[in-house]
Amino acid sequence: MKRTRRQHLIVYLGLGLGLVLVIGPFLWTALSSVKPEREIRRDPPTFWPQSWTLDNFTELFDRVSIGTAFANSMIVALVLVATNLLFCSMVGYAFAKLSFRGRDLAFGLVLVQLAIPAIVVMMPQFVLIARFGLVNTFVGIILPTMVAPLGVFMMRQFISDLPDELIHAARVDGAREFRIFFTIILPLCGPALATLGLITFLGAWNNFLWPAVVAQSENMYTLPVALNILNGHESTHYNLLVAGSVVVIAPILFLFVFLQRFFVQGVATSGLK
Repeated sequence: MKRTRRQHLIVYLGLGLGLVLVIGPFLWTALSSVKPEREIRRDPPTFWPQSWTLDNFTELFDRVSIGTAFANSMIVALVLVATNLLFCSMVGYAFAKLSFRGRDLAFGLVLVQLAIPAIVVMMPQFVLIARFGLVNTFVGIILPTMVAPLGVFMMRQFISDLPDELIHAARVDGAREFRIFFTIILPLCGPALATLGLITFLGAWNNFLWPAVVAQSENMYTLPVALNILNGHESTHYNLLVAGSVVVIAPILFLFVFLQRFFVQGVATSGLK
C-alpha cells in the first residue's frame, strides 16, 4: 500500500511539474500584458504584476491595425478549415474505401509530403503564386495549404475503421459515391473532423512565414505579420508584443476548450496514438 501511494505521489509530482512547464510561459505572458514596460524589463523580473495597466492594449490598437489583421487571420483560418475538412475527408474516403489503380502509390506520395519541410517548397510555391498574379491576395495565402497531407492521412485512418457494410448497403440501394460520402461517411467523422479543424485552425492562425511572403501591404497582414512590426531594428516593444500575443492566443484557447472532448476522441481513433 505504501509503495502504491509513493508511486502515485511520484506520478502526480511529475504531472504537476509538466503542467507548470507548459502553462507557466502562457501565464507569464498573460500577466506581463498588464504590466508597464519598465516592469517587464526589470532585472530580476517579476511574475505577479506590481502595477496593473491596460495601456498596453490601448497602445497596441493605436500602433497596429489589429482589427484588420484579426479579420484577415479569421478569414484565412476559417477558409482553410472549411477546405481542409471537405477535401481531406474526400481524399481520405477515396484512399480508405475506393479501389483504383495506383491508390497505394498515391497514398505513399502523400506520406512522403509529411517528411518534406514546408520551407523547401516555399520558393516554388511563391513563383507559381506570382505567375498567376495572386501575390498580396487571400487566394495566394490560402491556396498552397487548402489540402494538407496530415489531414488526408488522419481522415484516411479514421474512415478505414468505418464498417464497409454501410457502404455496400448504400450501393445496393442505388446510392452514388457522393451521396454515400455526404450522407453516410461524413456524419460519422465528427471526432476526426473536429480534430482536423482544430489543428488546421491552429496552424493557419499562427502561420507567419508564408503570409509574410505573400502579403505585401498592411491591409493584407494577418495577426502574426502585423505584430512583427513591433519588433523594430533599434528597439523592441515587449509590452506591446505580449499584449499582441494575448490577442493571438485567446481565440485558440477558446476553440480548444470548446472542442477538447472531440479533439481527444479524434486523436485516439485516427491512428495518431
